[in-house]
Amino acid sequence: MEIKVCGMRELGNIQSLIAEVKPDWMGLIFYPKSPRYVSEDRATELKEIAVKKVGVFVNETEDEILRKVGLFQLSAIQLHGNESAEFVEKLSERTSCELWKVVSVSEKIDWKSLVAYLPYVSKFLFDTATKAHGGSGQKFDWSVLETYPFDKGFLLSGGLDEECVEEIAALRQQIPQLEGVDLNSKFEDVPGLKNIEKLKKFKQKLLSLEAI
Repeated sequence: MEIKVCGMRELGNIQSLIAEVKPDWMGLIFYPKSPRYVSEDRATELKEIAVKKVGVFVNETEDEILRKVGLFQLSAIQLHGNESAEFVEKLSERTSCELWKVVSVSEKIDWKSLVAYLPYVSKFLFDTATKAHGGSGQKFDWSVLETYPFDKGFLLSGGLDEECVEEIAALRQQIPQLEGVDLNSKFEDVPGLKNIEKLKKFKQKLLSLEAI
């Protein structure tokens, strides 16, 4: 299982994350309305960080996304808004980054609406639908994923915490396309500042369950 820790911003906190948690991915949020927003003045100190970086964008232009890819040396682009399949197709022609499309879940998922994205995205990310586009700390009903019809992998997000590790492991057994988790607000002391000990405990517990 891959672990992505999103909403990172502070250099010291990031260095501790990499040294002690060793996540597979680190998310930088470029949505200006987010309390975890990463401004351009942090590009110099963050672009050389030794972890794969995911840029999180909400209804941003192609040119601005690609500019941030260069500034922060991103490895993946997470599209967290209402981006169309046509938009993702055009973006895929201009970048070698992985493209992740977020699916905001309220009650049901229209699987047919995702078919057009399949040729262009590396994975989907299922998150709880909120007006703030993520970081709500709220879970959605995971049972809607039981009918997931695609071979393409996905990440699980939305209010994940230390208490739901066993549920995540069970869901992985049921749906092998579940490739990893996206951790954010439930592991924070304040927005943008993660509790490293909580993240370490989560990862250790998840790895121990996977080994069974």
